[in-house]
This record gives sequence, C-alpha cells and structure tokens, in this order.
Amino acid sequence: MDRIGDLSLFLRVLDLGSISAAARSLDLSVAVASQRLKRLERELGVRLLHRTTRQLHATPEGMQLAEQGRALVEDLESLTGGLRQSATEVSGTLRVTMSAAFGSQYVSPLLPEFLGLHPRVKLSVNLDDQIVDLVGSGFDLGIRVGEMGDSSLVARRLASNRRVLCASPAYLQTHGLPRTPADLARHDCLLLVGSQGRQDVWHFTDRKGRDIAQRVQGRFESNQGALLRDAVVAGLGIAMHSLWHVHEQLRSGRLQLLLPDYPIHATGIYAVMPQRRLVPPRVRAFIDFLAGRFGDHPPWEC
Repeated sequence: MDRIGDLSLFLRVLDLGSISAAARSLDLSVAVASQRLKRLERELGVRLLHRTTRQLHATPEGMQLAEQGRALVEDLESLTGGLRQSATEVSGTLRVTMSAAFGSQYVSPLLPEFLGLHPRVKLSVNLDDQIVDLVGSGFDLGIRVGEMGDSSLVARRLASNRRVLCASPAYLQTHGLPRTPADLARHDCLLLVGSQGRQDVWHFTDRKGRDIAQRVQGRFESNQGALLRDAVVAGLGIAMHSLWHVHEQLRSGRLQLLLPDYPIHATGIYAVMPQRRLVPPRVRAFIDFLAGRFGDHPPWEC
C-alpha cells in the first residue's frame, strides 16, 4: 500500500505540476513528499522526474509509469470506495436461514415489505428446521427458536417463545381433562424428536415456582412440528407447542389450552450472527425490521 500511495503522489505531482501543490492537496509537507518520490525512484531503479528551479516534468520512464499506473490507482480507488459505501449503505445479498415452520408462517409475509424498504438488497432465504452452520454454509444470519445454549454466535432476542399444552376437544371428551402434570402419564402424548433426541420429559412450574419434570409417552412422534400440530388437531393426543405454532387453532376452538396453572418455561426467538464487529448494514436492517414487527407483543400473543 505504501508503493500505491507513492504512485498516487507521483500522479498528483504530474497533474498539478509541482511537488508543493501535490503535497498541499494530500496534507503532506514538501519534505515528506520529496522523500516519498525519491523512495519510489529508488525502489524502481529509474529516474521519474526531471527537476529544475522552475520546471518539473516526467522522464520517459515516468511517462510510462504514469500511463500504466493510473489505471491501477483508479481501480484501487474504485474498489475501496465501493467497499466503504457498502459498509454504510443497506445493499447487497442477505443470506438468511430459519426454521421452516416459523419462517413460512411469520417471516415470509413480511419479506415484500422489507424488500420494498430496501430496494438495493437481494434476499436468499433457506428454510431448514435443522441447525445450520452459519459460517460454513455462508449465511449472514439465522433465525432460531428455542434455547440458545452455549454458542460462539452473537444473538439478539426478537420475541419470547411461550409454550403451551393443548389437545383437541374430541380427544378430551374421550380421554378426560388432565388436572395436573402427573395426569399426563395416563394420556397419549405427541413427542417431538429432534437433534437432542426424543423430548419425552416435559417441564412445568407449580404455584410455588418449583420445577415439575413429568415423563410422558405416546404412539406418535415426529421431527416436524407441523406433523405434530396436525396430529393433535386430529385428536391423536396431547402436545406441547410454541404458542406461535398453534395460536390460530386455539383461537378457532380446534384446540384447547391445558394446565394453565402449570406454566411451561418460555424460550426465545433469536437472530444469530457469526460476529458482532463490522456487521453489514443489510444484516442490522433486517434484524431491526423483525424486532420491530415482533418485539414485546408479537402477533401470536394478541
């Protein structure tokens, strides 16, 4: 970069006709500018300028350097200028991965609005219920639901993820209404099977704030929350779901809320990034946009 800077100085001298004028334009002393020009000549092994008390002009070697070096300097200035602009402008391709169920149900309807607000942004969205390696897969951002756990990723909470217990009215009419977590041992419970194994121990909080761990079992399990939701609506058993996943079924009466006096520990919905420093503006803009649409009162809590 010193050599490019010296070349830029040399071109400025030719453009302005004197070392002193070039030095002033670059906020350098004449002595420093002269030393840098001599250093450039010494490194190249040729004389670049003929200097007299009244005139200064390029040697043939200097003319050759100016002709071929100007394009190099201009290309570098264009590149660095573009990078500086991208660091302040909401533009470029935003690559984001998120839960298939949450993404399609709540993020997808918001994407046209976001793109309308930021016309210089391109979106590449990956829907995947498995945890994706952001760095290895080249994603700028991930939207994750649940416990964050230990992670080197930087996370920003977008909304609370309240979980509820529910069943269909038809199932409850046939099998009865559980009154306590212990009653679940006598019911068919629908189990989520994820990367951490079968989730067959459900945790509740009693009226004194104590944790209750209840082991459950049933005849249906899946790694897809949508299948479990369909199964619980169809009357196959009792399920634990994030409220955002079943709030429409609860509102319409197809599902009924169970054990309201024994709340389930809430988790969160997070935006996660590989690092905090030098976050591209398009990433910050998307996170702020989602936080504004969800926040303390997300639509599934209304």
